Amino acid sequence: MKKRGFEIVTRFKDKNINLPKRQTKSAAGYDIECAEDFVVPSIWKYKLSLLINNTKSKLLSKQTKLREDVQQELKPVLVPTGLKAYMQDDEVLTLVSRSSGPLKRGLVLPNSVGIIDADYYGNEKNEGEIFVQMLNFFPFDVHLKKGERIAQGIFVKYLRTDDDEGGVTTRDGGFGSSGN
Repeated sequence: MKKRGFEIVTRFKDKNINLPKRQTKSAAGYDIECAEDFVVPSIWKYKLSLLINNTKSKLLSKQTKLREDVQQELKPVLVPTGLKAYMQDDEVLTLVSRSSGPLKRGLVLPNSVGIIDADYYGNEKNEGEIFVQMLNFFPFDVHLKKGERIAQGIFVKYLRTDDDEGGVTTRDGGFGSSGN
C-alpha cells in the first residue's frame, strides 16, 4: 500500500514534469518545480503606484472602491506545478517558500504556509493539482522557467482533539473548496 508521494496530473502527463525530490540526505522539504514558463508580476505596477499615491486625495465614500482596486492589483497568482500529492488521512502536505525565493527573487507565499489536505488528492474539479500561490514584491516581473524550483513540500502528521467528529462537508474542488 502506498503511504505518501507525488504523481503527475493528467493534463501534464506528457510534459516532462519532474517529481519532487529532496536535495540532501537530511532535507525535510521536497523541491517543487514550476510546470511551465510563468510570469509572476511585480506588485509595484504603474496602476498600483497611482492608486497608492492618490489615496490621500480620495474621499471617505470612495475608500471601498479604492480598497477593491488595490486588492485586485495585489492578488497573488497561482503557479502550476503539474503535481498532485497522496498521503494518509492524518497527514498534510505543507508548501513553504524556498529560502532563496524572497531574498534573491522577491517571491513569497502570501499565506506563508500552504496546506494540502489528504482529501484534496483526486478531487473532481482539478484532480488535486497543486498550485503555489505567489506574490512578487520586487519592482520587476519575475519570469519562471519550466523546471525551476519554486517551493518546498513537507509532509506532516497532525493530531486531532479527543472529541473530534470529523468534517461536516465533503471536498468537491480546488482552492477554497472546503469553505470560505
